[in-house]
Amino acid sequence: MAEEVSEKEELRNRVEAKRKDLESRLEEAKADSRSEAREEEKKIRSKLESLEETIKGGWDDLSNAVAGKLNDWLKRD
Repeated sequence: MAEEVSEKEELRNRVEAKRKDLESRLEEAKADSRSEAREEEKKIRSKLESLEETIKGGWDDLSNAVAGKLNDWLKRD
C-alpha cells in the first residue's frame, strides 16, 4: 500500500512540476507580441486544459487508467 502511495505521489510531483513549467511558459508567451507566441499560448492553454480534465476527479481516487493518461501527458511537449 505504501508503495502505491509513493508512486502516486511521485506522479503527482512530476505532473505539478510540468504544470508549473507550462504556466511559466504561458506567462512568457502572453508577454510576447509575436504571432508565434500567440500560437504557443494556445498550445500551452490546451495542454493545461487537458491536464485539468484528466485530474478533475482529484488525486485521491486516481485510477490506473488516469495514471496512464497522466504519464502520456507528461511525455508530450
